[in-house]
Amino acid sequence: MEKATLAGGCFWCTEAIFKRLKGVLEVIPGYAGGNMDNPSYEDVSTGKTGHAETIQITFDPQVIPYEKLLDVYWHLIDPTTLNRQGGDVGTQYRSVIFYHNEEQKRTAEQSKKKVEQSGMYKDPIVTKIEPFTNFYLAENYHQNYYERNSSVPYCRLVIDPKIRKLLKYLGD
Repeated sequence: MEKATLAGGCFWCTEAIFKRLKGVLEVIPGYAGGNMDNPSYEDVSTGKTGHAETIQITFDPQVIPYEKLLDVYWHLIDPTTLNRQGGDVGTQYRSVIFYHNEEQKRTAEQSKKKVEQSGMYKDPIVTKIEPFTNFYLAENYHQNYYERNSSVPYCRLVIDPKIRKLLKYLGD
């Protein structure tokens, strides 16, 4: 098994998306890329910790390769907005691929270049590719948020359309 660590806006959204992929064994919301040990949601929400809302994915590369995870990532976030995904604004919502080794770094750079050259987005891609340094588990109430709260307005208005987009992308 391997790990992928991705930030792309609200971790409720990214967790709900990546949990639906065959070959993904676990998706854990948390915080990464900052300079504060064991931050809380309230700490990260200030924008002063340097952390981004992040998911850590455990996946079977024989079933879903890292490249495919990145392809899904590029299709389901807006990599052209700095420190923002939709209505979620602040450095904690920035898009970052945190690579765990040199192979992931190369793959992420190639993937980003491919997306840039594809013309998929008219604006420049601002997603960063950075080395993985830390990951802190988010509070329990953030875990499996969509599954436990699918009827709340945020889930219905923000996450449901992303899931529909994923299903369309996968051809289901």
